[in-house]
Amino acid sequence: MDLPPHLIRARMIRRYQRFLADVRLEDGRELTVHCPNSGSMLGCIEENGEVVLSVSTNPGRKYPHTLELVKVAGVWVGINTARSNALAREALENGVIRELQPLAAIRAEVKVSAHSRLDFLLDHGGGRLTYLEVKNCTLAEDGLALFPDAVTSRGTRHLGELLSLVQAGHGAALLFCVQRGDVGSFAPAGRIDPAYAAALGEAAAGGVRILAYRAAPTPGRILLDTPLPVRLSP
Repeated sequence: MDLPPHLIRARMIRRYQRFLADVRLEDGRELTVHCPNSGSMLGCIEENGEVVLSVSTNPGRKYPHTLELVKVAGVWVGINTARSNALAREALENGVIRELQPLAAIRAEVKVSAHSRLDFLLDHGGGRLTYLEVKNCTLAEDGLALFPDAVTSRGTRHLGELLSLVQAGHGAALLFCVQRGDVGSFAPAGRIDPAYAAALGEAAAGGVRILAYRAAPTPGRILLDTPLPVRLSP
């Protein structure tokens, strides 16, 4: 995936109110920008750290600049969760995620209950279907990608829905889109959300496929192309 043209380099001042951040441009001006990440972004905010912004041409936006990448310990991290589904779809269409091949069709935003949707429904042909949920992962410790970075009741609910689909005879999978290149494996962040970690283990034991793929973002391009081992046990 190519990021939008005319990206802007800046330095982080602070992030606040979940979806806002203040940055300092190279000419010294300060801007408030949109931060497209509902998580805590634990470990991703360094004061005066390098960041990359995209600029919207939509005149109706209050904050036309969007935070795309942050540099942490010398590594670029993709924090725009709105891009994770597009990254996953690109990888699926290019045959990168071999565990979910072959693919005849991909349908997005599939309603599975009165109050919930999952990200994709994959048609493998011959009547074989897989429901797929995608989660963006930015937290890392000692080379290990971790999710979530804050307690997520919504994420736990999605795991329950995926498990129910398997129990009803359907295929179901969860894909962690890890947007940083300094990790070699994935695990649930049980220290942060033990309920989610337990639910992930139950889902895996019940037949939900748990996958993790890594991208190594650069200012300009993000490519989800590297499978990571998934560690569900401590």
